[in-house]
Amino acid sequence: MARKRVLEPIHPGEILFEEFMKPMGISINRLARDIQVSPGRISAIVNGKRAISADTALRLGKYLRTSSDLWIGLQGEFDLRVAKRTIGPEIERCIQAYVA
Repeated sequence: MARKRVLEPIHPGEILFEEFMKPMGISINRLARDIQVSPGRISAIVNGKRAISADTALRLGKYLRTSSDLWIGLQGEFDLRVAKRTIGPEIERCIQAYVA
């Protein structure tokens, strides 16, 4: 039987970099300056070391003419996929569904 290949969850920072910053020619420093956050924050996000907060989502949404919900949704989906892989099996073993 063939093993099912599981893809790694994609961090929203990778999407920010690959789908927006790179094609638009926007550097980390430029984005940070324009949305008034530290370059360290943007660097950590695009390198998958920091989550996109509601504050950052609002700023990105305005600057990139996207919905802030897009960024929060991408982050939430990423977090949930990571949680399913890391703590999901333990939760499945330990928690029973409520029965009325």
